[in-house]
Amino acid sequence: MYIFLCEDSIDGIFTGVYDAWASRYGHANIALTTHTPDNYSLFDEYITVSCDPVKSAKVARTMYERMGGEAYQELCQAASAREDSTSRKHMDKADAIYKTIVLALSLPDAGKVLNYLGEPYVRRTFQLSRSTFNEAHHLLGFLRFQELENGILFAQIHPKNDVLPFLGEHFSDRLPEENFMIYDATRSLAVLHTKGNGFFITDTTDLNPEMLSRFSPGELEYRRLWCAFFDSIAIEARKNPKLQNQNLPKRFQRDIVEFQRDNSGGALF
Repeated sequence: MYIFLCEDSIDGIFTGVYDAWASRYGHANIALTTHTPDNYSLFDEYITVSCDPVKSAKVARTMYERMGGEAYQELCQAASAREDSTSRKHMDKADAIYKTIVLALSLPDAGKVLNYLGEPYVRRTFQLSRSTFNEAHHLLGFLRFQELENGILFAQIHPKNDVLPFLGEHFSDRLPEENFMIYDATRSLAVLHTKGNGFFITDTTDLNPEMLSRFSPGELEYRRLWCAFFDSIAIEARKNPKLQNQNLPKRFQRDIVEFQRDNSGGALF
């Protein structure tokens, strides 16, 4: 078996798909993985894949042309999903995506490949895609922009999956005349968008976190007013933390101003 070791990203996995297909070792003799195995198999050959945006773009273009926009989007969502050690025991996401693409390109209607849920790798791809889609959909409603002192609209998130590409596309369409930044604190990445232009994703490892807490005077006033409104409409007898946590999971609350309180119950400005 030839095992291709890919970077855990859309470009990394798509590059792995390109190299695996071009190797001509035969699809049945190929597997892709996004993690280094704990124990190498004696009879397998491991091939490290170097992420290549050009190769990734070729795979993306072929998928989009042959499968259509909807199926292509779902495969991108699957590649952006986070895997834990338990889920990898069943099937690595890179391998599931590769096998799904192989199946799709053998079908008369490649765009319907995700209907073949009887195939374990298609079912795995579908589950990963739903995980990313659901989280991104939640964040479209829960994400809060706040104005920094330099006028940039800033939002911080702690997502499980790599949802920045999907959030960047959504908010770039809806806020084309704004300068904004969406910061993924889990991965130290950020979407940056400048007025009248598209967005790009950049590494923020060297970012000064103090800059992200310098809010404009207007923002501080709106935060104060919003928290006061939030507290004033609360009805003590109808408080239901369990229901609140179901509708707004705790992992989202850490990035929402009305839940950012100190020990005395006051809002943190």
